[in-house]
Amino acid sequence: MHPKRIILMYISEVSGHRNAALAIEKAMLMLEPDTETLNINAFNYTNPIAEKVTNSIYMGIIKIAPKIWDYLYDNPKIVKRIERTKENIHKANSPKLKKLFDKFMPDAVICTQAFPCGMVADYKKTYGLNLPLIAVLTDYVPHSYWIYDNVDYYIVPSEDIAASLVKRGVADKKVKSLGIPFDPKFGQLQEKSGLLHKYKLKSGIPTILVMGGGQGLGPIKTIVKSLEKVKSEIQEIVVTGTNKKLYKTLKRRIKKYKKRIILFGYAHHINELMNLADIVISKPGGVTTSEVLAMGKPMIIVKPLPGQEANNTRYLTEKGAAIKVDRPKEINSVVEGLIGNAHKLSQVKEAVRKIAKPSASMDIARLVLGK
Repeated sequence: MHPKRIILMYISEVSGHRNAALAIEKAMLMLEPDTETLNINAFNYTNPIAEKVTNSIYMGIIKIAPKIWDYLYDNPKIVKRIERTKENIHKANSPKLKKLFDKFMPDAVICTQAFPCGMVADYKKTYGLNLPLIAVLTDYVPHSYWIYDNVDYYIVPSEDIAASLVKRGVADKKVKSLGIPFDPKFGQLQEKSGLLHKYKLKSGIPTILVMGGGQGLGPIKTIVKSLEKVKSEIQEIVVTGTNKKLYKTLKRRIKKYKKRIILFGYAHHINELMNLADIVISKPGGVTTSEVLAMGKPMIIVKPLPGQEANNTRYLTEKGAAIKVDRPKEINSVVEGLIGNAHKLSQVKEAVRKIAKPSASMDIARLVLGK
């Protein structure tokens, strides 16, 4: 019997969708080193020019007019209106998919974003294929663009989301509550004293990790400025991702600040930085959130974007696993309220423990490989 061949599909190079696909791939190779994998940016593969245009439009809307995205996101009227357009796009992409599948001959396809999932689902329908298609949701609320008859399994973050999909007509046997996948290294706690020495941080001082996702979005400058007002001693780790402008600005400013701040651009060792953190201030992207939960860290969310982030925030705050702050200037008060109240901090940590799924990637890999 030949080693299993698995295609993993995501969109956008700097995204949680890609990180989720890479995490599943890594977990599968840990379980079965002979597994043949192909990790593909599906949007770039089928429509390279359209990908660049769409990404530019999306980023523009999010930065300039987020309310427009809030209206467009999972709006039933919009979903219905673009149904025919979506089908035509999938049909136009079928020849490229056929060429890819005929050459690689996958035993299964895993999609960590709805666009490639729909594309492959329609391809299966058109060609009458019995190719296992696994949809891996990377946010805490499912949207309508995921729902297709030809999806064999839906991997969801929690039992609540599983019930939500079943209400939308997905067969119960198709839904597996295994969690949002992330690199297995986030589930491995490291010895803290060694990390403190490595990053030249003090022992016994609360450490605050501030992030804005891979692209360094959000009011990070305001957050760092507000943290200067925290009355007790703290130390900060700030990660700006691919946002070079933000990195340069903060590098100039932090020299004037009194708090100890360690600054990083795009960091490949976020697992170590999270390990050090007592509190994480971040955008609530699905993969980032699952990493934070796996590490058992309390999370503060500042001004989430409409759509996925707002939904993720609602889920986390309802579970008591995160605190939402609408005014970035007031982040200092919230941090003081947590580090100065051991009972409240332990309550949030307990809520985090209840919904964390630290073995998500390995569990998904076992399902795919039939382990």
